[in-house]
Parts: sequence; structure tokens; C-alpha cells
Amino acid sequence: MAAFVLSGIDPASLQPLFDLDDAGLAARYAVRRIADSARGFPCRVSLRDAAVGEELLLVPYWHQPAASPYRACGPVFIRRGAMPARLAANEVPPYVAQRLVSVRAYDHADCLVAAEVMEGVQVGAWLGSQLDDPGIAYAHLHSARHGCYLCHAARALR
Repeated sequence: MAAFVLSGIDPASLQPLFDLDDAGLAARYAVRRIADSARGFPCRVSLRDAAVGEELLLVPYWHQPAASPYRACGPVFIRRGAMPARLAANEVPPYVAQRLVSVRAYDHADCLVAAEVMEGVQVGAWLGSQLDDPGIAYAHLHSARHGCYLCHAARALR
């Protein structure tokens, strides 16, 4: 089975949004939130859930910006000051493992070719088998219940 690596979104263009007031955020279709539970505020940069009391923004994000019929944007949480996750090959963090996940594999034309819904602990095996197929370019993981984008999966560099 192919080795994979999960990655979050690049925070560079999003972190400056924390300096905006509520009106500035609203103009960008974003809102500020304070995590009031240990679950339900998954940061798409660090690939971990925010702790109670942490400040987040809920922003629209083009998780599938490709010029294909699958082009898509959706809401994502980002934590203030979040650093990008640096995961080892085949590592599935609790952020994924503790959720019901929709996994979606895309070809080199950015079109969906395989999809499943599964418990997060099963994601690693599915990704490994999908990425064994040279026709699969990458995969996306989404929260199965809310449908929100979680992270990107690619073949690990050898």
C-alpha cells in the first residue's frame, strides 16, 4: 500500500483576518468564534481540535479550487496563530481518527473517482489502497456529518 501524508491548509493568507473587526470579517463572509467545547472546532491548519477558550475564525475556503466540475468552497475553522501540522507518513491524528469521515479520491483531472464514508480509524488503510492506483492524484477528507473539508492527502515522498 502507498504511504500517504495528511496536510492542513496554509494559514498565511488567513491569519491576518484575525486583525479585522466583526464588520471586516462579515465583509469577507467570516465570523469570530471562541471554542466552548473540546470538540466541534477542528482547526484546518494544525489538524487538531481547538481547546476551550481558544479564538477561531470560521471562514469560507476554496478547498477544491481546480478548474473541474468538482470545484468547491466551504466553511473551515482556523485557530489564531495556528501552525501547519507536520505529520509523519501514514499518521492519522485524533482530529481525523475520532470522526466519521467522508474520503474522496480525485484523478489527475481533479475529478472525483472514488468516495466512501467511514470511521476515522479506517482512513489510513483506505488512503493507502487508493493511492496505490497511479490514476489517483490525491484525496480529500471531509467531516461526514457536516460535510466540511478536513484535510488533504497525498502520496508521501520517498
